[in-house]
Amino acid sequence: MNDQTAVDVSAMMQEIGTAARDASIALASADSAAKDTALRVAAAQMRANVPAILDANAKDLAYGRDKGLTDAMMDRLVLNDERIEAIAQGLEAIAAGRDPVGDVIAEWEQPTGLHIRRVRTPLGVIGVIYESRPNVTADAGALCLKSGNAVILRGGSESFHSAQAIHDCLAVGLRAADLPETAIQLVPTRDRVAVSALLGGLNGTVDVIVPRGGKGLVGRVQSDARVPVFAHLEGICHLYIDAAADREKVVPLVVNAKMRRTGICGAAECVLIDKAARDVIAPIVAGLIDAGCEVRGDAAVAAVNPAVLPANDEDYGREFLGPVIAMKMVDGVEGAIAHIRTYGSSHTECIVTEDDRAAETFFARVDSAILMRNTSTQFADGGEFGMGAEIGIATGKMHARGPIGAEQLTSFKYLVTSDGALRK
Repeated sequence: MNDQTAVDVSAMMQEIGTAARDASIALASADSAAKDTALRVAAAQMRANVPAILDANAKDLAYGRDKGLTDAMMDRLVLNDERIEAIAQGLEAIAAGRDPVGDVIAEWEQPTGLHIRRVRTPLGVIGVIYESRPNVTADAGALCLKSGNAVILRGGSESFHSAQAIHDCLAVGLRAADLPETAIQLVPTRDRVAVSALLGGLNGTVDVIVPRGGKGLVGRVQSDARVPVFAHLEGICHLYIDAAADREKVVPLVVNAKMRRTGICGAAECVLIDKAARDVIAPIVAGLIDAGCEVRGDAAVAAVNPAVLPANDEDYGREFLGPVIAMKMVDGVEGAIAHIRTYGSSHTECIVTEDDRAAETFFARVDSAILMRNTSTQFADGGEFGMGAEIGIATGKMHARGPIGAEQLTSFKYLVTSDGALRK
């Protein structure tokens, strides 16, 4: 790449940022019905364009194979009839959801005669940088539109054609609703200069960045971004099997949490077992191995099955994103909490127990974005939370945490009225 190419890409990105800022002004006061119409038309267009989307995806799959993507990355990249229908249904679910813009969060009167309302307002322009998941194009575009934000989408090189095909459907929806097409823009180049420009904030036109991808991508975004970032670095999710766990629930929960889809951030990566529940180790290990999962455990776990490989400290803080899981015996709920604090990534943790006090202790003292009881960690998803979809999972503590839906893509402002109040 020569210097002129970099200059051209940077100039193009600045134009995209300026157009997004202009679109965000229009979207901030856009009618809810218009936004919902755009999403429903886009969903219909997705269904009408299945062959074209699959053709585009085939190009990306060939590119991914040539690039040597991992099985987990390839699984995220694949589109089929079922996944395209799920994307269309996600668009319709977001359209059917409540528009958060203008919601009154709080309202009160002051003795001075002031009437004050705290009201939800869009963030402005959101940059989304993602890797092999082409569905993020639709999810992020739709959630930003629903919440009155303009969005700049920069998909990964491996999902380039799929993202474009999906974006074309979103553009049809925007035109049908008479909304600016620049409300949802897809960066039309694989050049990495575009990423650097977006992380720089495009001269103040970008308000927040949301990365979706692996540790390398998210780490770079968090390190290099000059605007706020909503993100999680890793999904090191735990299941703790308490002494009071229902033995009938344990194996199905562990196997589903790990093996339903091993490459997603909500997949369980570590099982912790109360030493008073050692009787569950053998059936858990057998269930995982039968499902095709490699188990790495401490001495207590390895003793029950010769197929268990010895685990080391790195295994207990590792996001495998594949059919591998770590297991360890701990000293009750306190031992589980200590382990999670040491090795966790603040994403999602689950306690399996019928003891209310143990569950309350776990919920109160584990500081992850999502805590569950007797529930597969694979439910750590905005769609499953009733948000229609999510733009990502945030594990930080500022502004948004957990699944980021339309409501989490808003800020607020104060509206103050009075009958001519004067301050003494």
